[in-house]
Amino acid sequence: MRILTLACLSLIGATAFAENVDRRLDAASDGLVSISNIAGSVEVTGWSRNEVEVSGDIGKGVEELIFERDGNEIEITVKVPEGGGHNISSDLIIHVPEKSSVEIVGVSADVDVENVFGMQRLQSVSGDIDSEAHAADIEIESVSGDIEVQGDDKKSHTELNTVSGDIETQNLAGEAALNSVSGDLLLVNSSFDRVRLETTNGDVTFDAALSKDGTFSLETINGDLDIKFSDLVSARFDIETFNGDIRNCFGPDAVRTSRYAPGTELKFTEGDGKGRVTIKTLNGDLRLCKD
Repeated sequence: MRILTLACLSLIGATAFAENVDRRLDAASDGLVSISNIAGSVEVTGWSRNEVEVSGDIGKGVEELIFERDGNEIEITVKVPEGGGHNISSDLIIHVPEKSSVEIVGVSADVDVENVFGMQRLQSVSGDIDSEAHAADIEIESVSGDIEVQGDDKKSHTELNTVSGDIETQNLAGEAALNSVSGDLLLVNSSFDRVRLETTNGDVTFDAALSKDGTFSLETINGDLDIKFSDLVSARFDIETFNGDIRNCFGPDAVRTSRYAPGTELKFTEGDGKGRVTIKTLNGDLRLCKD
């Protein structure tokens, strides 16, 4: 009974320290929406109306919610006291015109974007970021949060960076650059003209197609690599590893680079060799295959 009472008091306290908001502004159909929220969450959804709607809960310690328009740009900022403070966590639910571009900055805020067809620039320090990639460019940065991107198979430029978070993507197309220090990288069900992957300590899984004259570049220090090309690939392969095994389903075997030190390399050409596949790893096993 005492536990139930404490839980109820906690719920009442959380409600008392939040302010409900529900505000709207007319907006350009393809303008820029800039959003800043230190803590909590940001959910952005594109819709067919030429207006921006902000709803949700604002922390009691927040100074004000800035919501204003300047030309084709709308700013949404959760302003907090200098140096931070208590009870500043805010949960925002935002609807924007579907052709809008969005820029979102958070610290410990989770970010979720869907049905937005303009450019996206998303940043968070410790929050997770989930988004949908369409034909416009998308750039996402996180320090310790995970990044997940769902594409629609339309070509775009996708750039994703994290320090200790994992990156997962699917159904991307065009160009992609993924970088993580200690997180894993996963790319599946995609088709690329150019792709660049870099990680220091993390496993890499790639199951996607590469265009006939496409380029694939992968560099890692510690981590196992599982690379599978899901369609016919035509490229020159240049693979090096210092301390790890190479299993190649294409046929040729890796050879030692020295009689007296570890290290193997694998060089061969598949198809007419118009594309280029370059893989360099220091410590980690590599599995290279095709459908």
